[in-house]
Amino acid sequence: MEPLSVAITTLNNESTLGACLDSVSWADEIVLLDSFSNDATLDIAASYGCEIRQHEFMGYGPQKQMALDLAKNNWVLLLDADEFLSHGLQAEIRDLMARGPEADGYALPRQEQLFWRMSSLKVRTDYFVRLFDKHKGRMNDKPVHAAPRVEGRIGRLAGHFIHLGMPSVESRVDKINNYSSGLLADKLARGKRGNPWMMVFYPPLYFLRQYLIERQIVNGWAGFIVSANNAFYVFLKYAKLFEHFQKQRYGESLLPEQVRRDGGGVPTGSCRQS
Repeated sequence: MEPLSVAITTLNNESTLGACLDSVSWADEIVLLDSFSNDATLDIAASYGCEIRQHEFMGYGPQKQMALDLAKNNWVLLLDADEFLSHGLQAEIRDLMARGPEADGYALPRQEQLFWRMSSLKVRTDYFVRLFDKHKGRMNDKPVHAAPRVEGRIGRLAGHFIHLGMPSVESRVDKINNYSSGLLADKLARGKRGNPWMMVFYPPLYFLRQYLIERQIVNGWAGFIVSANNAFYVFLKYAKLFEHFQKQRYGESLLPEQVRRDGGGVPTGSCRQS
């Protein structure tokens, strides 16, 4: 029997945390690392007997790594607070822990929320390494999509976990705006240049790949919207990279003289109050 710890990071997740914790309440330990939530997140966590710690947000990778380091067991299941395990995956993991894992880590298929519905299981499924021996794996240094990098053999489980990450189009647009900004420094560090033609040709090709090849078409209009949304995400990444180099090249020289920062950013003259 291999004991299992669950590691979760939170910030104001009262709307989804209950479902997450319900699905792992059978685990030997639940470690919750919170970034100083001001909603009911901590009350919900306490009601499930979680081991609660708090720390200012350090970035996705470092925050998750700290949660993993706090776990007392070798085997950990890493979840976000807006994710939960299906009944089938719960049974599969419990059986695996009872028998003893044969691999060093396991990739799990994820089913996505698409606004007003769940994605069809007929869509091409993405797998994520979330269950692993923490002595064989650590979080990578990606600024946004940080994930565990596990040394050794990776197996796959059949049961899926569910991601409640797209409750609305508005929330998704906010997220991709933040993500695309967060990835800018990473692209610059890897020597990426601002090629404007990537903005022109890559997003429509990405849309077609998502909608047809990855079969978002079976999700109806929700699949069309998420495919267009993801293509816009690709566009934003390259647009912000191109913008960076244009600002580096021109500064504010192409703006009207009255609004340039080197002129104080304020037109000359004054307003009088009578």
